[in-house]
Amino acid sequence: METLIKSITQHVTLSPEEISLCKSFWTEKTLEKGDFLLRNGEICRHDSYIVSGVLKAFCINTENGNEEILFLAIDHWWATDISSFSKQKASIYNIQAVEKTTLLQISQPSFQKMLEKIPSLEKYFRIILEGYLGTLEKRIVFNHMLKAEQRYYDFMETYPDIASRVPQYLIASYLGVSAEFISRIRKKNKSS
Repeated sequence: METLIKSITQHVTLSPEEISLCKSFWTEKTLEKGDFLLRNGEICRHDSYIVSGVLKAFCINTENGNEEILFLAIDHWWATDISSFSKQKASIYNIQAVEKTTLLQISQPSFQKMLEKIPSLEKYFRIILEGYLGTLEKRIVFNHMLKAEQRYYDFMETYPDIASRVPQYLIASYLGVSAEFISRIRKKNKSS
């Protein structure tokens, strides 16, 4: 819980009473490797903050049956289908543990109640959402403007912690390339 409070208080000031109240809304959940946090077609009932672990969000490509990675999330990141959570509608993707993962979760009704009781948290979640949207915009632009090799180097520079913790095939799927393509880039870099 302390890592979440630290994240919040980097952006907004909370009184000791507000910190205590905030803590009361969250519950801890552990997923084993391979467990699903959310499945396509389910309603996302909880917002989830990753205390430790790695999650992948993905859809299944109906043409070839492959996983299409939408995002990868590690310690101190959020993993939620925002649209499903906010509208309480069915999710269009899956979220699954890549390794054993510990989460802090809050239900949608509790989330709304927490924001009512601690209004300054609205600012915190706006900042988090703005960061997420900026990341999505960058990914869309880079997918259209950069060659695959450039996208790979940008990913490795921007997300070295993810790159060191997830299998190469997940990075390849996230970047829209084959695992063999990444192997060739790595081999080329080693020989340079």
